[in-house]
Amino acid sequence: MEDIAKLVAEFGFPVVMAVGMGYFIYYIWAFINNSIQPELDAMHLALIKCIDQNRMLDNDMIRLQQKVNVVLEYREKDKIQEEIEQKAEEIISKEKADQLFAEHSSLSGKNEYEDKKSN
Repeated sequence: MEDIAKLVAEFGFPVVMAVGMGYFIYYIWAFINNSIQPELDAMHLALIKCIDQNRMLDNDMIRLQQKVNVVLEYREKDKIQEEIEQKAEEIISKEKADQLFAEHSSLSGKNEYEDKKSN
């Protein structure tokens, strides 16, 4: 403490404080360069890696969504195709039934089928 008082008495308070502030700034600069900067560099690399992985996952999600959309489209087409086939089978079975009924009524001599059809 006496040393500081002697320095203040000899050089003045502002000069001693300027030298003290210079040492403080040097100490902080050295601490940042030696301790914090390497950690920041490592964090920067980890951040870049994380961003790249996030982009890859985003691309994967886009591709997966496209595949799901295609599968849903195929299912919809299959459903429509099945409905068309069922309607076609119903139409064919009705035509066969009408044809059998017409044959049966023509064999019996009665034409009830055509009477019903005209009504």
